[in-house]
Amino acid sequence: MKVKTILVSQPEPKTETSPYFELSSKQKVKIDFRSFIHVEGIPVKEVRSQKVDLKNFTAIILTSRNAVDYFFKIAEEMRFKVPDDMKYFCQSEAVAYYLQKYVVYRKRKIYVGNRTFPELTKLIKKHKTENFLLPSSNKLKPLIPDELNALGVKWTRLDLYRTVVSDLSDLEDVFYDILVFFSPSGIESLLQNFPDFKQNNTRIAAFGNSTVSAVTAAGFKCDIKAPAPETPSMTMALEKYIKEANKK
Repeated sequence: MKVKTILVSQPEPKTETSPYFELSSKQKVKIDFRSFIHVEGIPVKEVRSQKVDLKNFTAIILTSRNAVDYFFKIAEEMRFKVPDDMKYFCQSEAVAYYLQKYVVYRKRKIYVGNRTFPELTKLIKKHKTENFLLPSSNKLKPLIPDELNALGVKWTRLDLYRTVVSDLSDLEDVFYDILVFFSPSGIESLLQNFPDFKQNNTRIAAFGNSTVSAVTAAGFKCDIKAPAPETPSMTMALEKYIKEANKK
């Protein structure tokens, strides 16, 4: 069956150079964007109940921009002045760059990983005497605590925000040829919003092994998988599929 419409379960890209816009123009398909999940901060009362004293830490591990935002938000609400000599371990350049929103970059000790958490642990390993704080969401990838425990460093997790299912009720009578997912939480949102959802002729695209597993565990067929050797990005995987489907 031909592909004419796609729903991507993420916010619409803010840059005009997004490969999704190029894909839409090139393949003559309509692409809509909608967040199936969103992030909410955990109230300060709940954060305090975790009994974590921010004064005890000499380094902070930041895995996302959300972690940056909610750490500084909770520090302000707790009236905690972050010390100038605090060390920041950022998972990627994007996270490190975002940190400039809150600190004077050149005056701080900032260590930047190469996108993946295992790459960041190589830097953490060189500073094993630090006491690390990990600002986290309520859904933390098991890889992260496993890697930190394997290093034998002193670290503490502090949940500061949670992933919440978005209300998608306005999409109940809207149908797309392809639904695109990037996390198991997106599939969870689909099932919570539409418990009677039947896949029928809808194709499902999933990014990452855990998302693919969530699709099949829900009883659906995963038609498009990324990354793959030939299609390392989701847009490349979609384009390959659309070319095949639409030439028939």
